Amino acid sequence: MRRRSSLPNLLFIMADQFRFDYLGCAGADFVRTPNLDRLARRGTRLSHAFTPCPLCAPARIGLAAGLYPFRVGALDNAAFYPLSVPTYYRRLRDHGYHVGMVGKHDLAKQDYRRGRRGDRPVSYALGFTQPHETLGKMEAGFWEEPHCPYTHHLQEKGLLERFHRDYARRAAKGWIAGASHDSVLPAADVHDAYIGQQAVTWIERVSCELPWHYLASFVGPHDPFDPPVEYAERVRGAAVPEPIASSPQAKPAWQLRRRLDISADEIAVTRRQYCASIALIDDYVGRMLDVLERRGLLEDTYVLFTSDHGEMLGDHHMYAKGVPYEAAVRVPLIVAGPGIEEGRVSSALVELGDLNPTLCQLAGLPPQEHLDARSFCDVLWGVRGEHRHDVISAIRNWRMIRTERFKYVENDNDLPELYDLGDPGEVHNVAQDNPGVVSDLRARLVERMQEGRWLR
Repeated sequence: MRRRSSLPNLLFIMADQFRFDYLGCAGADFVRTPNLDRLARRGTRLSHAFTPCPLCAPARIGLAAGLYPFRVGALDNAAFYPLSVPTYYRRLRDHGYHVGMVGKHDLAKQDYRRGRRGDRPVSYALGFTQPHETLGKMEAGFWEEPHCPYTHHLQEKGLLERFHRDYARRAAKGWIAGASHDSVLPAADVHDAYIGQQAVTWIERVSCELPWHYLASFVGPHDPFDPPVEYAERVRGAAVPEPIASSPQAKPAWQLRRRLDISADEIAVTRRQYCASIALIDDYVGRMLDVLERRGLLEDTYVLFTSDHGEMLGDHHMYAKGVPYEAAVRVPLIVAGPGIEEGRVSSALVELGDLNPTLCQLAGLPPQEHLDARSFCDVLWGVRGEHRHDVISAIRNWRMIRTERFKYVENDNDLPELYDLGDPGEVHNVAQDNPGVVSDLRARLVERMQEGRWLR
């Protein structure tokens, strides 16, 4: 009988471009998420979690650092994590944790060669002790030759050329309109199935002698929307919510350039394909939970599920991310484990980066100074109901602050936006009618972005 560590394990499941409102436990009866719903019943769902930047690399860099992405120069997907700044992965490693991962960590995204085993040296410098890093979804399909464990897997099965050609056709069509057909691969060989199976195997084999943190980082439901045929068939023709429609009036010019001319029927197709991709991820979440339960580890393990950002999915005539609307900046967040109230929904405002000190506190690490992130353990333990009075998010050309009632967006050389969140679709820009609210939120946004500036 192996001796079990006295410290908790941490299973961190992350999706890519997963909307906050596409969960059964969040009221979405059109999408199948029985295992994520099961996780929510075992813990607390935080319904108002927000990304610091609705773009993959900056969001993940900010989470790893516990700092806003703009503090460390992460403004787009070309950003590299500054190794002079300790990641929370490194802190856990230095306090005795095994730190494994599979999928994408996006902390050095632009270096595309991950190697056959996904263990490039920089991953160890970032704090991972057992990395198995793959490319992101689109990047994996870009190359004719294998650059990561997943594409090596496809090559060994004789599937890489088929996969590459399919993605080249999708890219030529712009990834969305006319490009959201089913995967050309068997269900067991799509990217998220590969990641999910690697995660299940790791959890089955990991020793209990030392505590561990494992990042299972799926590349879906990011576009292209290409679930396996058998998953897509389950939702073919199913009813899905209609997208939020908005007039171009009082919207900034840069957003208008993002709008796509796409039919309602085609939007419905993309939404069904998105739901099918979520169902596959959910199945592997269930398999991970089953392994933990079978090994008797559920009572010793904190399990978290979230995403780096959301997906517009046709709302406001847009797709992907990079905009300040709820569909892009608001993310799902579920935390379950020892001492966390079961079946609870918290509306506390939290930021994705707050997971950094929260995970460290759950692991018993001492507090880290000079972070933007704040632990929300007190919310999870039921000690406090609130966490933040406001949250912020930013990208190269805009900055946003959101309170419970209002969202203010400052656009570079463009119209400011103010939304009363009693208007859930963020359809009506009321900035001109509320100059006092705009002035107050603009001042608060500046204050938030300059907090502790001499200590960074």
